[in-house]
Amino acid sequence: MSIKNLTTILFLTLSTCFVFGQTKPTQNTIDANWESMAEHYQVPEWFQDGKIGVWMHWGIPSSIDENRADDGSHYGRRMYGDEDYDARNEPDRLRTVRLTKWHTERYGPPSEFGYEKFIADFKAENFNADAIVAFVKDNGARFIMPVATHHDNFDMYDSFFPWNSVKMGPKKDILREWKDAAYKHDLKFGVSTHLYWSPRFFRTARKFQKEGTPGWEFFNMDYDTKEFASQDSWNKHWYKRSWDLIEKYDPDMFNNDSPYPSIKTGKGLGVKLFSDYLNRDLKENNGKQTTVLSFKNAKENKAAFTYNLERGMFGEQQEHPWIWATDLSGSWFYRKDAFTKMSLDVLIGNAIDAISKNGVVMINIALKGDGTIPKNQKQMLTNFGDFVKINHEGIYNTRPWKTFGEGPLEIVTKRAGENLKKFSEKDIRFTTKDGNIYAFVLASPTEDILIEVLKTKGLLQKNIKDIQLLGSDEKINWNRNKEGLAITYDFKNTPNQSAICFKIITE
Repeated sequence: MSIKNLTTILFLTLSTCFVFGQTKPTQNTIDANWESMAEHYQVPEWFQDGKIGVWMHWGIPSSIDENRADDGSHYGRRMYGDEDYDARNEPDRLRTVRLTKWHTERYGPPSEFGYEKFIADFKAENFNADAIVAFVKDNGARFIMPVATHHDNFDMYDSFFPWNSVKMGPKKDILREWKDAAYKHDLKFGVSTHLYWSPRFFRTARKFQKEGTPGWEFFNMDYDTKEFASQDSWNKHWYKRSWDLIEKYDPDMFNNDSPYPSIKTGKGLGVKLFSDYLNRDLKENNGKQTTVLSFKNAKENKAAFTYNLERGMFGEQQEHPWIWATDLSGSWFYRKDAFTKMSLDVLIGNAIDAISKNGVVMINIALKGDGTIPKNQKQMLTNFGDFVKINHEGIYNTRPWKTFGEGPLEIVTKRAGENLKKFSEKDIRFTTKDGNIYAFVLASPTEDILIEVLKTKGLLQKNIKDIQLLGSDEKINWNRNKEGLAITYDFKNTPNQSAICFKIITE
């Protein structure tokens, strides 16, 4: 063997050991700076093992007329007009114009019927957290992450902030019910807060507010809509609300789905909250991190947190675990005519693609105002769950292999640009566990399969002992040579699913 080949093998072996099984030095506390966060943050095994979670966007918009105009999950701001919020995006501005017109015709002018009046209609009368959690677990989820506060400043829990679901609307501690159900069914419990942008969110509502009214606080009138990120009062308020959420509900995962107070303009209250959250966990667990911290900042060192790539994908394997977040509702919050443009086949392919690249899948469902799952979303998740039940061995507790796979479909690294194209039988993705390789063929095969990556003297240095098709007793005939791994079997007996998985047993 040449020195060059030996060096390549050594590099690949070390990459597998350290890139995807990396350990960092531990300490009792993490300092409130990004350097310390990057040095000591560790992703818990339960998150990397679980692979699949369900996000729940649910709140005031869920109860507004389901036949409403397209609000893009931002009804609370669009109903008041566009002004300069959408100035850079003409299609988005026109969507706001249409929504404002629709609201005025349906409910009256925003000066008379403001967003706060919708709270009374948000009753959650049929909400059953236990039944929903049991359902999502049965269909693949190993953790849930309901929205605690969206851009509209309404807390879905027993908050010190008076505009919350206990005092108004449902008159229920929604987060407490979610958490109790999650733990009953042995799932991890996360929360997602979108609070930070709420002063900007209600910019166009300001002209309709009167000082001294309860709505003054709800619409964040004490904070500047453009300069709030530099206001100490706002940054302290954000920290206080977020810490209250952490203290009261002790989440296994904290997702900050928006910006946060920066070191430059917010006196570092963002990284302080994040490090305080982790330190609280370390203190309670003898120096071992058991929680996940996630947010969207693509410019920050991804060793310091778990990156949430909302509706986006990576073209290559990532060193650090990350989240592929997608949405079944098509609009994050329920609206009758909204549904994902992603077919079931593509959803499954994208999920496996993300997992092969060190990702974790987060699927959003948008509940109706009464607290039930819409039929089309329920069916989609059920079908996805059917696939997971057959192929769970190649999904849970696995890690990325030396390469994510092969095939003609190019996945572009991009946020808000998830793949909608169909995969082919030439598109293969890999995971690994216990020394074996799981090869997912991302479309039902119509001919013999050739996996070029698994050729002799290639990335797989071990011998293949046997190959099995998950979910089938069909005998698999195979041959490995310098061209690749050729797999032959009776395609008529292929499990009826969007993708199939071969367990490649090595020795």
